[in-house]
Amino acid sequence: MAWTIANRVKELRTLRGWTQEQLAHAVGVSRQSINSIERGRYVPSLALALLFAQVFACSTDEIFQLEISHESPSEQSALLR
Repeated sequence: MAWTIANRVKELRTLRGWTQEQLAHAVGVSRQSINSIERGRYVPSLALALLFAQVFACSTDEIFQLEISHESPSEQSALLR
């Protein structure tokens, strides 16, 4: 079983008309960190996830979702080829 964390950070940010830089300033990280989170390359810490929830005025569950795959990582790799 494999898992990933999906997020709606970009969607919620753009709905508010914010730039990555503005969101980064609001949560105290770099713009590059926001970019990495939005692209799914970086999973934020629990503390940062809670900050996103405060800034977006919603629950963490509305921002982040755990996606579980019942295939092994090697099976997933084979499917992507």
